Amino acid sequence: FSPDGQVIASASYDRTVRLWDTATGAHHQTLEGHGDGVRAVAFSPDGRVIASASWDETVRLWDTATGAHHETLEGHGGPVRSVAFSPDGQVIASASYDKTVRLWDAATGAHRQTLEGHGGPVRSVAFSPDGRVIASASDDKTVRLWDAATGAHRQTLEGHGNGVSAVAFSPDGRVIASASWDETVRLWDAATSAHHQTLEGHGRGVRAVAFSPDGRVIASASADQTVRLWDAATGAHHETLEGHSDWVSAVAFSPDGRVIASASWDETVRLWDAATGAHHETLEGHGDGVRAVAFSPDGRVIASALDDKTVRLWDAATGAHHETLEGHSDWVSA
Repeated sequence: FSPDGQVIASASYDRTVRLWDTATGAHHQTLEGHGDGVRAVAFSPDGRVIASASWDETVRLWDTATGAHHETLEGHGGPVRSVAFSPDGQVIASASYDKTVRLWDAATGAHRQTLEGHGGPVRSVAFSPDGRVIASASDDKTVRLWDAATGAHRQTLEGHGNGVSAVAFSPDGRVIASASWDETVRLWDAATSAHHQTLEGHGRGVRAVAFSPDGRVIASASADQTVRLWDAATGAHHETLEGHSDWVSAVAFSPDGRVIASASWDETVRLWDAATGAHHETLEGHGDGVRAVAFSPDGRVIASALDDKTVRLWDAATGAHHETLEGHSDWVSA
């Protein structure tokens, strides 16, 4: 969703990004130019620019209002898996299977820094809320912290027994959560890099991790078909959200923190009460596995991205199906 919630961007393996009107589901633009599948997409904080990351080893920048192509960010030597804007919108970070993170000037597309040191593909990249630190998660079992201004390496967070699939900062920027195929989530002090807690209990690899908006709860989504809720301060296990019949691919909190949405390969999205773990609704009708799920900024709409080449929109309060956004010719990745 764009920051104002009016536009949805969907990235697909058909090599395009499509823009849609959130209210009506109408198709606005198709952003064409990538030479391979698009794996990730991000809006700038002001909503004016879209960045798309592709298996063609590039990031492309587009005008949200017109769909015009601004820049192509070239230099990676492998597929680009993740892309993020700094909170002030001035810098773009891209994570690649070439084992690096690259920093770019968001206004000009100029290359600023290449962050080297990982020993495996980099799957996820995130800026701290204040924009000063970048965290990168890699198949080399580590998270690396970098100075966003200079590109200098600060710390390497070691301890996972398998590749790190995702990384997230708490809303206040004090804690980093890393999700791994070693079946755990690890919590780290963002300032000192000290290891706080290891959240154990999942029976298979953890694919995604998210903090509640108030930073008090962590949700982890796993290939063991569950979502687990944890106390962010103590690491204590709160609830296990059971009901999916296949891998849980993504998890998201509503903006008010009251509802959790989980997306699964079982072709459903499930809605849960964040406080109690109670199951609210199951959003059914998807024709294939669900890869991604997101709430609109006002919390009223849920978007789910599917392998059946569509995006579906749902009423977050009732679970009612609003629209099916059709037009992609391959599965929707984000």
